[in-house]
Amino acid sequence: MWDKVQETVSFIQGKINFIPEYGVILGSGLGGFTDDIDVKFTLPYEEIPNFPVSTVEGHKGALVFGTIGAKKVVAMQGRFHFYEGYSMKEVTFPVRVMKYLGVQKLIVSNASGGVNSNYKVGSIVIIKDHINFMPEHPLRGKNDERFGPRFVNMSQPYSVEMIAKAKQIAQELSIEVHDGVYLGLQGPTFETLSEYRMVKILGADCVGMSTVPEVIVARHMELETFGVSIITDMGDEDSILTVSHQEVLEAAKKAEPNLRNLIKELIIRG
Repeated sequence: MWDKVQETVSFIQGKINFIPEYGVILGSGLGGFTDDIDVKFTLPYEEIPNFPVSTVEGHKGALVFGTIGAKKVVAMQGRFHFYEGYSMKEVTFPVRVMKYLGVQKLIVSNASGGVNSNYKVGSIVIIKDHINFMPEHPLRGKNDERFGPRFVNMSQPYSVEMIAKAKQIAQELSIEVHDGVYLGLQGPTFETLSEYRMVKILGADCVGMSTVPEVIVARHMELETFGVSIITDMGDEDSILTVSHQEVLEAAKKAEPNLRNLIKELIIRG
């Protein structure tokens, strides 16, 4: 893994003269965030050695390098999921690459189903913690100390400072936000009503099929991490009878302008 990461980093550095401070992983329906970036370089995944290629509608498949204000960023336009058939090490490989390109802070976004009755479709939820219910762990196997320690402290996986700053920005911009606990499941099926009830009983507020592996690996390498979710369906009888991937994308798109403004300001003020 170490050699593959260094090979990929060397390839990218050979293509561009750019050291990003922020990494952004764009979730379903959020690819428009790249319009807020003053783009300097774009590298399609298929051109990058050792990179997987995204297979999900709404995930374009490119690394986008540029600036937001005075801050240098790299955005993943399309992420990888365990349910696509990739290993957890492949799913999280781009996070390791971003770290060695210079990234210090990682922002992860996703679409999720809500079980908290205070949420509605389109709600923006700042992730304050997560529950890992995925069947595989990205750090399973021999640990390479060059990346990080064998046992990772996950008591604060999401940056308290970035959460506080995001809430302040949301208040200033009159953007309604919630905070909550995100539970990660494998997918790709949407949850049954009983599974939604399980998620709530376990103490989570929303559920999705991503984010948790990337955040674990980010914390393994001591990247400061911020996570945010758009609620695209609610885990109740009325909502799940009609939920489809297209509806998820449409709900995410409606909430996208506010989320883009929030993330943009978070980076600018970082």
